Amino acid sequence: MKKSFFSFLFILAVIFAVRVDNSNAQWVQVTSGINPLMNIYSFTASGTSIFTGSDSGVYVSTNNGTNWTLTALSGKLVYSLATLGTDIYAGTTSNGVYRSTNNGTSWTQTSLTTQTVYALTVNGSSIFAGASGSGVYLSTNNGVNWTQNSLSSHTVLSLATSGANDYAGTSIYGIYRSTNSGGNWAQTSMNFSSLKALAITGSYYYAGAYSLTGSNGFYRSTDGGTWALVGLNNINVLSLAISGGDVIAGTESGVFLSANNGTNWFNKNQGFVTVPHIEALLVSNNYIYAGTYGQSVWRRTLTDIIEVRNISTEIPSEYSLSQNFPNPFNPSTGIRYAIPKDGAVKLTVYDELGREVVTLVNERQTAGTYEAVFDAANLTSGIYYYRLTTEGFSETRKMALIK
Repeated sequence: MKKSFFSFLFILAVIFAVRVDNSNAQWVQVTSGINPLMNIYSFTASGTSIFTGSDSGVYVSTNNGTNWTLTALSGKLVYSLATLGTDIYAGTTSNGVYRSTNNGTSWTQTSLTTQTVYALTVNGSSIFAGASGSGVYLSTNNGVNWTQNSLSSHTVLSLATSGANDYAGTSIYGIYRSTNSGGNWAQTSMNFSSLKALAITGSYYYAGAYSLTGSNGFYRSTDGGTWALVGLNNINVLSLAISGGDVIAGTESGVFLSANNGTNWFNKNQGFVTVPHIEALLVSNNYIYAGTYGQSVWRRTLTDIIEVRNISTEIPSEYSLSQNFPNPFNPSTGIRYAIPKDGAVKLTVYDELGREVVTLVNERQTAGTYEAVFDAANLTSGIYYYRLTTEGFSETRKMALIK
């Protein structure tokens, strides 16, 4: 018994002295082939290729962002990107829309040639372009011809589509909706602020507002017409992405995640040395990519960013760290913990030698009960330890991985 006790103390001592690489559990800058100080404004994916629009043109990666190559569309500021079939479309500053039919090897300027295009989206075989000061343009023949529709006097910053409904986020004047393929537009109840991000999933409509007057934050609608501010109050939201039932927001204060349609948010900035403005987000091939202003492209595994859930906002009476379940486990297990007050929380997993395997949580959280998922698919069988550290509380438990 005494020997086991001292062995446990030895393991805890090693925990604080030894550390191994843990880069997959945080944001990592992926800038091979691209300037690490570049401004990134947009993403799109086509098959296994990822494209990003920057202030120097369009770059492509065929290995999940590890390496980037500048395509033939170079020397132009590219605000927006979209994929229609196997074709890639790029919205530029003062040069309209370009199209590539061969994965970016070559580009052809479409007949929309002089506008600054902040947004592109696809609905069926139609492509919409949101322009500066001239509203929305529609092409139904791959950009050969474009038709300017009735929303012609606004600057359109974002676009989204859902069935027969199309949505345009404008500068200053909020969100407009069209029910006839852009023929006519009606202003929704969100009739103020600038909307740089729109996203739709199931019966929920999401909008990210950017404003200097206090009307910024995350807005939500269940009918597309009536909107309400539900989270990220007083934070400028610049981009949005959807992954299953989770909403990911890129803001001027980094990345946030919500698992309940925007009601509650978790800061997901682990790995950023200086938290950047997140201009663009993309979920692809089990990764999430962040395009930043002045810090180029960052990448993080999707499972890492969505693995912690707030399962109850009822304030617990004390700190606690529960035994993982199931235990033994293969390959994943849940770790539940409770914090009675807001504060910094860190949950870390170590191997038998005290080497850090992964940090599951390292952020400031509000009072409540949480569950983190530990996925050990890439680890060998054995004993592992997990440790919860908060302000004034620390506890370590043991778990067994059996494959």
